[in-house]
Amino acid sequence: MGLVTTFQQALLFQRGWLFGWLPVGMAIGIAIFFGLRFEPSSGAIAAVVAGGVFCVGAARRMDESLSPIAVFLAMIALGFGVAAWRAHSVAGPVIDWRYYGPIEGRIVGIDRSGSDAVRLTLDRVKLDRVAPADTPRRVRISLHGDPMLGVAPMPGLRVMTTGHLSPPSGPVEPGGFDFQRHAWFAGLGAVGYVRVPLLAIAPAEFDLAQMIFRIRMAASLRVREVLPGDIGGFAAAVTTGDRSGISQGALEALRASNTAHLLAISGLHMGLLSGFVFGLLRLCFALIPAVALRWPARKIAAGGALAAAAVYLALSGGNVATERAFVMVAVALCAIMVDRRALSLRAVAMAAMIVLALRPEALMGPGFQMSFAATTALVAVFGWMRDAPKGPRWAQPVIGVVVSSAVAGLATAPIGAAHFNAVAHYGLLANLASVPLMGVLVIPAAVLALLLSPFGGEAIGLWIMGGGLAWILWVAETVAGLDGARRFVPGPGPWVLPAMALGALFVILWRGRLRFAGLAGIIVALAMWQLGERPSVLIADTGAIVGVMTPQGRALSKEKGAGFVARNWLENDGDGTLQPDAAQRWRGGASTWLDGNLVHLSGKRALAGFTGCRPGEVVVVNGNIPTAVRADCLLLDARTLRKTGAIAIVGTGNDARLITARQIGGDRLWSGWTKHPAPVLKLRSAEEKIAVK
Repeated sequence: MGLVTTFQQALLFQRGWLFGWLPVGMAIGIAIFFGLRFEPSSGAIAAVVAGGVFCVGAARRMDESLSPIAVFLAMIALGFGVAAWRAHSVAGPVIDWRYYGPIEGRIVGIDRSGSDAVRLTLDRVKLDRVAPADTPRRVRISLHGDPMLGVAPMPGLRVMTTGHLSPPSGPVEPGGFDFQRHAWFAGLGAVGYVRVPLLAIAPAEFDLAQMIFRIRMAASLRVREVLPGDIGGFAAAVTTGDRSGISQGALEALRASNTAHLLAISGLHMGLLSGFVFGLLRLCFALIPAVALRWPARKIAAGGALAAAAVYLALSGGNVATERAFVMVAVALCAIMVDRRALSLRAVAMAAMIVLALRPEALMGPGFQMSFAATTALVAVFGWMRDAPKGPRWAQPVIGVVVSSAVAGLATAPIGAAHFNAVAHYGLLANLASVPLMGVLVIPAAVLALLLSPFGGEAIGLWIMGGGLAWILWVAETVAGLDGARRFVPGPGPWVLPAMALGALFVILWRGRLRFAGLAGIIVALAMWQLGERPSVLIADTGAIVGVMTPQGRALSKEKGAGFVARNWLENDGDGTLQPDAAQRWRGGASTWLDGNLVHLSGKRALAGFTGCRPGEVVVVNGNIPTAVRADCLLLDARTLRKTGAIAIVGTGNDARLITARQIGGDRLWSGWTKHPAPVLKLRSAEEKIAVK
C-alpha cells in the first residue's frame, strides 16, 4: 500500500508537466502497430480504439493522481489507431512480378538515385497487358541511358519508355531498413530502370501541385544557371528541395563532416527563414512609431513569418521533412500570436502530436527522430540555462552557438550512428564553422534573391548566397579530409534506440531527482549496442550475393553486382571496406565456404553443373534450380527466397540459428508475402550438423 501511495504522490507532483508525455504515448502506440508481425484485423483495431475511448472516460472519474495513467493508455490506443488508419488509407496496387515492357505516365517527381542517375516518379501509370485495377498508382524509374537522347524530363509531361519494373524490395537483412514499408506509404507500387530514351506523348498536364512543381524546377534551374557546379546544386537544394544538381563527392564530404543536414529543408532552414522574416518585420514596424505603438506588431510579424514559412513549404516541394519543420515553426509562431511562450516543451509536444497524426510512419525514420531529438534537447537545455550566469553580453551569441551545436550534435549522434552506421568525429567543428553562416548570410541572401526576382535582380542575392555555400562546402571537404574524420559503427539491435529515447525523455520530462533514473536506460541501451552480435552469414533476398563474417570482416562472394546490398551489409557491420576488397576475403574458391557446408552458385555455368547436394549443406542459388534436381540439403533458390526475404544465420556451430526477413517483419500490408505460403526451413537435420565457423 505504501508503494501505491508513493506512486500517487509522485504523479501529483508532476501536475502541470505531464503534457509532454502525450506524444510519447502516441509514439508507443504507433511503434506497437509497426512492430507487429501480423496484420491486425479491423475488429482488433476497433477494439484498441474503443479501449482508448474507455480510458478517456475512465480518466474523468478516476482519482486525480491516477487519471494520467488512463490518459497515457488512451494516447497509446490513439497512436495505434492512427497508424492503422494511415496504413489502410494509402493502400494501392503493388506488382508482385518482374515486368518488362512499355511504361507510360506523368512526371510528378525528379531526383537522383544513389548511383547518381536521374530518377523520375510517374503517376497516372499505364503498363502493357496490366489491368488498370492492378496497375500501381505511382512508379519510380532510374534513367540509365544516354541523357542527351530523348526528351528532357519536365514536370507534368506525359512520357513513354520501355523498361524494367519490379516490386519494392524488402530489407537487405532481417531487421534492416524496410524499403517495402517506405514505398507503401510513398504510394510507390513498383520501382525499376530504363535504358532507352524518353518519348513525350502528350503536353504537360498541370494541376495546382504540378504548377508548383514546375515553378520549383524553374527556380532550381535558374539558381544553377547563376551558380554552377556543386555550389549551385547546394543552393537549389536549400531553396527548392531539388538535390539533383549536387555531386556524389560533395554529398559524401557533407556526410563525413556531419553537415549533410544543411542540405535538407528541415527545422534549421525553416526556423532560420521564419526567424529572419519575423525579425525583419518587427524592425520595419519599429521604424514606424505610429504602427509600433498602436498595432500588435509582434503578432503581425509572427503572422507574416508564418506566411513566409508556408510559401517556403510550397516552394520546397512539401516533402515529409519540410512538412514536419513547418508544423514545428507554425506551432511556435501561433504560440506568439496567442501570447504563449514560443519555445517550450509543450510546444514541441504539440508539434510532435500533429506530425504523428498526419504521418505516423515518420516515427520509424531518422528524420523525425533526429529533428525532435535535437529540438527537445535544445529547448530543455536552454530552459535549464535560463537562470544560469550568461557571461558577458559580447560572448553570449558565441556561447549560444557553441551550446546549441554541441547539444544538437550530442542528441542526434546516436540516432545518426544507428541509421547511417557512422560517427563524424569532427562534426561539432564543422557545424560551428558552418551553421552560423547559414543563419547570418545564406538564408537572408535567399530571401533577398526571392524579393528581387520579380525585378530580375535575383542574381545579386544568389551571388551572396553562393559565397556562404562555397565556404560551407570548403569546410565540409576540409574536415572530411582529416585523419579519422569518420568512424563506422555496427548497427544496433531493435531495442537500443527505444530504450535510449525513453531514458532521455525521462530525464527531460520528469520532475524531481528521480529523473536521473533515466540515465540507467541510456546506459543499458549503450551496453546492448556494444554487446550486439552481427550475423555470421547473410544471404540476399535474390540469392545474388552471400556474406560470411570472418576475423578480418565480412567476406562477400562477389566483387560486383548487388552493390546496394553489399554496401548496406558492410555498413551495418561498421566496416568501411569497399565491396571488391571485401570479396578478397572470400576463400576456398568462388562458390564455396565453411569447409564446403555453405555453397553459393552464381551464373549459368554454375547452375548447369549443379546436380545435387549432400545432407547438412546450405546451397544458395542465384536463380531457380529445376525441380527434378534432388536436393537433400537446405536449398535456397529464387523461389524460396521470394517467400522468405533476406536470410541471416546467427551464432556458430551447433548454436547457429536461421532467421528470415519475413519472420522479423511479419506478413503486413506492405510485405506482399501473404500471397505466398511461408516455407519451412531447417538449418540442420537430425543426422547432420552445419558448422558455421
